[in-house]
This record gives sequence, structure tokens and C-alpha cells, in this order.
Amino acid sequence: MTTHHPDLSTLMSYSAGSLPDAIATVVAAHLSLCDHCSCHVQEAEQIGISLLEQLEPTPMSAGAKDDILSMLGETTQAAEPAKPEPHVPDDADVPSPLRHLLGHYLDDLHWKTMAPGLKQFILPAAESNLRLLKIAPGTCMPSHGHTGSELTLVLRGSYSDELGRFCAGDVADLDPDIQHQPVADTHEGCICLIATDAPLRFNGLVPRLLQPFFQL
Repeated sequence: MTTHHPDLSTLMSYSAGSLPDAIATVVAAHLSLCDHCSCHVQEAEQIGISLLEQLEPTPMSAGAKDDILSMLGETTQAAEPAKPEPHVPDDADVPSPLRHLLGHYLDDLHWKTMAPGLKQFILPAAESNLRLLKIAPGTCMPSHGHTGSELTLVLRGSYSDELGRFCAGDVADLDPDIQHQPVADTHEGCICLIATDAPLRFNGLVPRLLQPFFQL
């Protein structure tokens, strides 16, 4: 059962489409696993629809429709028929919003070693950093703070830090006031999806020296 969720303000920003790409991706992955937060987002979207319906209509200019269709590329091409949904294996462990980037299995990714017991896989993100971290059982992350926001979703295993224990499906929604040192605490280790909109702030000298090499 999921016990840690994104902050309500984060869910509201997601429903409004105002989150950076990387952070929105983490929220979308969490929503695919959490009915509780999905309900909050649906409620926020309904409120947005209600507010739009209360606005006074504004007449469009004569060529506005053609301009919009042109931007959407729909003026000369008919809509393509819907493609059938690809088959998803029963044992797939990648959340559905990430499968177009990662495939179906976390273990099939080409992980890059950062340090003993710590590997990463960097995903493309237009506005900020998005990565997967694989933490071996009992391995500690370097103690660090944040110069911006960080959103972490546990995909496998669990970790513990100053804020509590985070298991699969849980989200840590962190701001610059948080200092922590996560440690994987299960026999299978931990895999997390992490989005940041600013560099981390490491407390130790060695992590600070290595930071540029790992794009943290």
C-alpha cells in the first residue's frame, strides 16, 4: 500500500500542466500506481473544466480556425487510424507512462556504475534531470540537500532516510529545506525514478568532486 504521496500542490500543478517535463513524468508514473492520487488529479481537472465553462465566450477571428488546424498539421492529412495497444507481459515492472522510453523490464536497461553499489540510467528530459538509480542492499547514498525540487518514486524495493521508509509506489516530494541520506534496506536493493530541477548539494568532498561527471 502506498503511504507517501506527492504534495497536493504538486498534483494541482500536474493537472494544470505547469510542471517541468521530468517532474511531470514521475507524477504520471506514480498516478499509474496510485488510485488515491489519481482521484485528486481528476478532481482538480474537473474544477478546471468548471472554471473554463464559466468564462464568457470570446468571438474568434475569421481565420482563427484555419490557423489552428495548420499548426496541428491537420489541414491536408486525415486522422490516422488508432494503432492497436502493444502486448504488455504479465511480469512487466516498468510503469506504463515510462514504457515508451524504457521497455517493459528494469533489468534490461544499460545501467552505468557511479560508485560501489550505485548505478544509474539517465532518461531524456527537456527541462530538467530525469534518471533511474539502482541502489544495492545496504548501500547509502551520499548525504545531500537540494538547491531546487526533487521528486523520487520507488519502483522496486525500499529505502529509509530521515523522513521515513519509502517502499514501491511511494513518492518523496522534497524541497531545498530537506537534508537526507537514503539507504537501501531490503535484500533486493532499491530502484528509484528521480527528477530534479536543480543540482543536488552534497555535504562530502568526494561526491562534490564527482558530481559533474554524473550530471547530478
